[in-house]
Parts: sequence; structure tokens; C-alpha cells
Amino acid sequence: MFGKARKNEESAQEGVEPPIVFSDDEDGPTLRLSGSWTTRTVGALDQELRKLEGRTGGRKLRVDVSGIGKMDTAGAWIVERLLTMHRRGGAEVEISGASEPVATLLAAVEEAANENEPPAKRHDFFLIAFFEAIGKAVYAFRDDFVMGMHILGATIRGSQMKLGRGHGVNIAAIVHQIDSMGVGAIPVVVLMSSIVGAIVAQQGAFQLRYFGAEIFTVDLVGILVLREMGVLLTAIMIAGRSGSAITAEIGSMKMREEVDALTVIGLNPVGVLVFPRLVALVIALPCLTVIANFAAIGGAMATAWTYSGIPPAAFLDRMHSAVDLNTFWAGLIKAPFMAMIIGIIASVEGMKVGGSAESLGRRVTASVVKSIFVVIVVDGLFAMFYAAINF
Repeated sequence: MFGKARKNEESAQEGVEPPIVFSDDEDGPTLRLSGSWTTRTVGALDQELRKLEGRTGGRKLRVDVSGIGKMDTAGAWIVERLLTMHRRGGAEVEISGASEPVATLLAAVEEAANENEPPAKRHDFFLIAFFEAIGKAVYAFRDDFVMGMHILGATIRGSQMKLGRGHGVNIAAIVHQIDSMGVGAIPVVVLMSSIVGAIVAQQGAFQLRYFGAEIFTVDLVGILVLREMGVLLTAIMIAGRSGSAITAEIGSMKMREEVDALTVIGLNPVGVLVFPRLVALVIALPCLTVIANFAAIGGAMATAWTYSGIPPAAFLDRMHSAVDLNTFWAGLIKAPFMAMIIGIIASVEGMKVGGSAESLGRRVTASVVKSIFVVIVVDGLFAMFYAAINF
């Protein structure tokens, strides 16, 4: 006789059957379970069951559970653990006398124990993981490009349909977005542009003074600001300010299922949400670019006067001779394209927001990063195009 603790023997002497009785006779090992197998008693019962592990010697084990009065999942789990260990050791297990609740619990615990564990995360070689990441990035870029073209096409088609019906475009929504994205951005654009213009003028004068050519600081500032710096700096600030706002607004509506509600009531979400913002950006960014150009030149003029002693009259006279109208248009032409890029990327990322705040934050971050990156790339492409056509 195995598995009998002293208290079990005392219980047997008192006429109460112990909860665990293990016998090994000619018919093979038999395990008789009785009593209450619940969370309250599972601690002591678990210790007794652990003493029986490996006692069958690979022979068939009979388990009689007819004496069990109460059982919950905790009790069923420790019984199933013992049976599983015997099965893994090559022994058969036969359960008898199980009531319907006990049989249901044991079957449920056995099913849970036999579920396949998720495969371990594979650790690929560095080069394999690197190329896999590149492939995923390419597919993600393809999906974003297709969705962006869909939004652009739906925006253009929606505006044509509205104009064709004579209903007109929602001017109030466009004006509101221009006020939010354009007028509201003037202070920060003026401040940043004037500071950058002053820095460029100071550094240019500092380097050119060794050659006695400080007056050419005006040429440097005029060409750099009007062709590149003004529109690029403005687009980057708008991408961080308005692009993130567009993504957050559309994304929050997506989280609250307001975008689906627009579709249900027969409205096109692109026409209602994206079109006014896209038109507002196309109008506002060129205007902000002109303001940024004036602010940067003003900051450079003040710096040239205080740092290099170039008076404003001489500065403007040199600017007039060094910069022509083509230089001004070379920068301004880029603004609508950059505005379209910022609006499309922000809208795409907003439409991809899931149902969590984490998803919203991740998409806002992706919107700003992608917009700034693509804007810089487009600026470089324009520079190469201008050089090719000698503009």
C-alpha cells in the first residue's frame, strides 16, 4: 500500500475514507479518489499526488473517481497533471465512476492541457531578417501608395461631381481649414523663418569676410531662401503641425466609428473629411511660403545690418540685382505639390488608425515622419529637374 499519510491512516481508523488511496495488486495499480477536490483542499491533495508520480512502472493505471463529491478546475487540474505524467511515461490510464460534472471538468482540463503551444519565435540570421524587413517595407510602401492614389482620385472625382451638379463645394469647411492650418500657422512660420534667415546670413557673412565678399551674403540668402529654404522649412513645419492634426482628427473619428457612420448615411468620407483639408493645404502652403520668404529675408537683413554693417537699402538693392522672378517661382511652384503630399499621407495614416489610442499615436508619428521624408525627397527631385532644364 502506497500514498497513505499518517492522517489518512487516522481517518481510515475513524471510518472516514482518505481522499487518495493507491493500491498495487495483481490486477495492477489502482488509484481511488474521494472527498472534496476544490481550491480549499488542493494544496494538501497536490502534495499527496506528487508522491505517486512514477509509481506505476509503465503499467496500466485505473483511476476510480466515483467517490469525489465536489470538484472544481483546480482539483481537476492536479488530477490531469498526474494522469498526463503517467501517459508520457508510456502507461495507459482508465478513468471510471466519473459523474457528469467531474467528467466534464476532466475533459475540459485535458483539452486545455493538450493544446499546441505557439511556435517559438524564430531567430533568423541577421541578413535574412534585414532583407525580410526591406520586403515588408516595400509592400507597406506599395499599399500606402495605392491608398494615397485612391484618396487623390476620389478627391478629384468628388469635386468634379459636386461642381457638375451645381451644388458647389463646401466653402465654409475649406475656409475653416484654411484658418486653422494657414492663419493659425503664421506666427510659428514667421518666427522660425526669421531665425533661420538670420542664422544663414550670419554664417555666410562670417565665412565670406575672409575674402572681403560680405556683400555676397545677400546673394546667398536670396537664392537659398527663395529657391529652397523658404518652401522646404514651411512644408516641414506644416507637416508637423497640420499633418499630425489631420491624422489625429481622422483617426479619432475612425476610432469612434464616425467614418463608418458617414458611409452608412450615404456620404463619401473622402469628400467630407479629406477634400476640404487637401484644398486648404494647397491654398495655405503657397501663401505661408511667401510669408516665410519675407520673414527669412527680413531676419537676414537685420543680421546683415547689425553683424556686417550692410544697410537695408544696400541689402535690398543687391537683392534686386541678384534675384530675379524665376528664383521666386522656382520655390513657389513646389508648394502645391508638397501640400498635396502632406495632405494625402496624413489622410492615409488617419484612415489606418485602429481602435486603440496606441494605434492613433503610432499613426500620427508615422504621418509626420513620412511627410517630412517625402517632402525632402520631392524637393531634391525638383532641384535635379530645375538643373536639367536650366531653370
